[in-house]
Amino acid sequence: MIICAGNNENFDFALSTGVGLIETAMNLTRLCLFDKPEFLLFIGSAGSYGNHNIFDIVESKTASNIELAFLSSDAYTPLDNVVSTNIDNTIKDVIVNSSNYISTNAELTKKFLSFGVGIENMEFFSVLKIAEEFNIPAGGVFCITNYTNQNAHEDFLKNHEKAKELLSTHVKNRIKELTK
Repeated sequence: MIICAGNNENFDFALSTGVGLIETAMNLTRLCLFDKPEFLLFIGSAGSYGNHNIFDIVESKTASNIELAFLSSDAYTPLDNVVSTNIDNTIKDVIVNSSNYISTNAELTKKFLSFGVGIENMEFFSVLKIAEEFNIPAGGVFCITNYTNQNAHEDFLKNHEKAKELLSTHVKNRIKELTK
């Protein structure tokens, strides 16, 4: 099953599960309880911490839930904040960080790169945690719409439509490989 956030990020071949960590968790759990899919492929837009360029396509099976305060040693968590469905040890995933906030501090978010975290998307950590709980193979495909700086929102708005077109083409061309 191919899923996406919805709202203004819809695809004719994907089911919307909600925006952010909470909506995604609620709706995807409900979906898995009543009609468990054979796989979950999430597609969506993402912000780059600096190593990926606008309109790059990134495939990943690993997500984190790290808040910005952790990077400045102003917070910690007792929870496991990384989840992965990648069972191929030869592939090193770009880690996708999820939060209900969009990062706009370029200097602070560059610190994510030292942890192997390359991009951010608001839903993916939730998708992989639900997939893990229901033992469903899962992955994600992302198109970069912005850098995590003060222009993040304006760049997202400017690049969102083209990013959705690029994602549609990429997923349709690679659907067999993406759903293994």
